[in-house]
Amino acid sequence: MDKVIEIKDIVKNYQVGSVIVRALRSVSINIGSNEYVAIMGPSGSGKSTLMNLLGALDTPTSGSYILNGTDVSKMEDDFLAEIRNKEIGFVFQTFNLLPRYTALENVTLPLIYAGVPKADREKVAMETLEQVGLGDRMTHKPNELSGGQRQRVAIARALVNKPSIILADEPTGNLDSKTSLDIMGLLDEIHKKGNTVIVVTHEEDIAKHAARIIRLFDGEVAQDFVNEKYVKA
Repeated sequence: MDKVIEIKDIVKNYQVGSVIVRALRSVSINIGSNEYVAIMGPSGSGKSTLMNLLGALDTPTSGSYILNGTDVSKMEDDFLAEIRNKEIGFVFQTFNLLPRYTALENVTLPLIYAGVPKADREKVAMETLEQVGLGDRMTHKPNELSGGQRQRVAIARALVNKPSIILADEPTGNLDSKTSLDIMGLLDEIHKKGNTVIVVTHEEDIAKHAARIIRLFDGEVAQDFVNEKYVKA
């Protein structure tokens, strides 16, 4: 299996006043192409810090991070932004949609940043919204959509640049249990089509969708194991 993520001896410290907070302590993780991984841990375990590093939203204090063959651990912000837009699709708990934009316009945004010609952007965005079951909601704004539909728009936006990795941070945190199952079913389908999917969650019911579970505790990997109950259809 090809590695898409190679993290070795990652340390992340934060200065809070005169105190140094050690958020991650020598974390090493490899994630292969088309893996489905859940990252779990209690508040303060370092999982949000790890998610920010995996998503190239932050850089480590020390250690290396190879993303699809590129060392991103010491990259400047401009290069990190380019890598993020190309390699990683983000799905957030709070959806992060622009309220004045339609579903179609929200999904089109990453294509603008990627420099896709205007003539192609709308076609690709429409196809992606169809893929997540929102072909009939393209002209609706976020306040005209349910929570589950908003998250589907967010997932379409994450998919539109065809990234190798989907990184979902508490993707069902603002949804009821039935809608949560629908959204996890959609992530399951995305995984089956070839994407590497990484879900950061504190919920066991969400983590059980993943084939592999990594548990953090006090900034270290406490467990990294195969989910025996996982079945890929």
